Amino acid sequence: MDDETLRDLMPFARTLGISFLRYAPGEVRGRLEWSPGLCTAGGALHGGVIMTLADSTGGACAFLNLPERSAGTTTLESKTNFMRAVRDGFIEAVSRPLHAGRTVIVVETDVRDASDRLVARVTQSQLVASGG
Repeated sequence: MDDETLRDLMPFARTLGISFLRYAPGEVRGRLEWSPGLCTAGGALHGGVIMTLADSTGGACAFLNLPERSAGTTTLESKTNFMRAVRDGFIEAVSRPLHAGRTVIVVETDVRDASDRLVARVTQSQLVASGG
């Protein structure tokens, strides 16, 4: 699967301009360029945008770790710790599975800025949908 196919599966990722740089069961990596239209007051990238990037890469990571005969995955819970604001450049999210079970997949995502500083850490639980 390539970047275009993945963005077709997640139209909101395409709308925001997310690019997927790596797509493998052990790691999904995505990038989003800073843009004034994605900011809050003061030119800081909106927290919801940062969370959306993490949710997109985390969801893709969970999808790649689904057990056989499952129908898909959806975010059940997400916790974000923000470390710093981003006022230029880009953010890059790296998602890795912490647990891949039959009913829940837990993914941890680090979001870093263009200077490789930690912007946010997100831990999310993805519900596995049964395939019938």
